[in-house]
Amino acid sequence: MAFIIVVIMVLYFILITWTWHSLGSMENTKKVAYSIIGIIIMCFVTLIVFNISQKGILYDNIKMQNDVRNMLVFLFAGINGIIVMPQLAKLLDKINEEQIEKNQIIAHIAIILIIFIICLVFETGYMKDTQEGILRVYHKS
Repeated sequence: MAFIIVVIMVLYFILITWTWHSLGSMENTKKVAYSIIGIIIMCFVTLIVFNISQKGILYDNIKMQNDVRNMLVFLFAGINGIIVMPQLAKLLDKINEEQIEKNQIIAHIAIILIIFIICLVFETGYMKDTQEGILRVYHKS
């Protein structure tokens, strides 16, 4: 469990650092707000994915279910954030610096969104397999 917590901390450090750098010369308060809001959105989206992937999986008790949910949501939200947030931050910086045209903005957002949705589809299956694997290990011990 300690290893997973360290991995999650490293993921969020990378996420926040990369996003912060991608936001360029934007004010620090706006960078902080973007990072916090982005992480909250990633956690919410990942929680939805967890709930979808959990269908048909029966936990022995609610505490175990909550522990697995929290671990997987925080882990995958960090991964999802790394996939999406720095790219959107870079796009936001270009908008802020007026380096990009409106039609390019829409195209960039569409590409990022398509890639993210594809990742979420695969993530749903992977998260289901992970939950089933955790339960198999739990029941063997």
